[in-house]
Amino acid sequence: MGEQPIFTTRAHVFQIDPATKKNWVPASKQAVTVSYFYDSARNTYRIISVDGAKVIINSTITPNMTFTKTSQKFGQWADSRANTVFGLGFPSEQLLAKFAEKFLEVKEAAKLARDKSQEKMETSSNHSQESGRETPSSTQASSFNGTDDEKISHSAVEQSNTNAKKFEVELQALRESNARLVDSLSEANSHGEGWRKQLVTCQEESAQLQDKITALEAQCNEANQEKEATTKLTGRVKELEAELQDKDQELENLRKQAEIIPQLVGECESLNEKLKAAELKSGELEARVEALQRDVDEKQQQQGIQKGELKKLVDVLDGKLDELQEFRQGLSKLGAEN
Repeated sequence: MGEQPIFTTRAHVFQIDPATKKNWVPASKQAVTVSYFYDSARNTYRIISVDGAKVIINSTITPNMTFTKTSQKFGQWADSRANTVFGLGFPSEQLLAKFAEKFLEVKEAAKLARDKSQEKMETSSNHSQESGRETPSSTQASSFNGTDDEKISHSAVEQSNTNAKKFEVELQALRESNARLVDSLSEANSHGEGWRKQLVTCQEESAQLQDKITALEAQCNEANQEKEATTKLTGRVKELEAELQDKDQELENLRKQAEIIPQLVGECESLNEKLKAAELKSGELEARVEALQRDVDEKQQQQGIQKGELKKLVDVLDGKLDELQEFRQGLSKLGAEN
């Protein structure tokens, strides 16, 4: 199967400054993929991160490693083999917690793998020693088989000697490997002590940086509040400027109106004079109207009298006409009789 990813996340990658061992140096310009890989053939775990074509993290997890949360969104671990300290900045606390939990799981798995490997080595070593101790007894046993079995016994002894030498070689190789492992472990422990001290120093510096970050965040909040207040004041100033422009326009209109006031006053005086003249004419016209009204009333009275007299004449005329009609009728009758 080879090496397979078992957990993947994204984070900003940092490494400790090799010169000062204090400051963090960004290893990536932006958040990159960070993955845990498991090699089933070697039974090992690694953290790997690649930025483009550049490998920025290649850290094999060992039981001695410790992942430390130095802030709400930042964690770090020391790698003695890579001779550096890796730092990861996550976008949220939840992602940091998941990564730290996975680191602990992988660390325990690496510890179990190491323990199993040591048990296998010890079992193989004990088996080799027991095989070496059993060889003389088997040789002695073969010597009791008698002369008829000398060839078989001799062959068995040679095979046992060969196996014993083979086991001795393997045992020596295992001892040398164990010695190398002990030396590596001792060196790792010595490096680990140095890294622990550096880790403590880094943690203290991280705490100080966190305090500074908190102070800067407070200052940023104050600055943001001031910025908001400034924005509000700027908006109010713009409103006042707009109102001022409106007032200036009104003032300009009033000035223009003030310029035409004398002309309007002159027109008003002229209109007053015309009004007075019109009132005089109106008085005269009213007097003439009253005179005409009197004339009309007199004429109406005269017409009433004339109408009465005319009616009387009409009545008299009607009477005369009636008499004339009767006279004609009388004549008509006389003519008919004659």
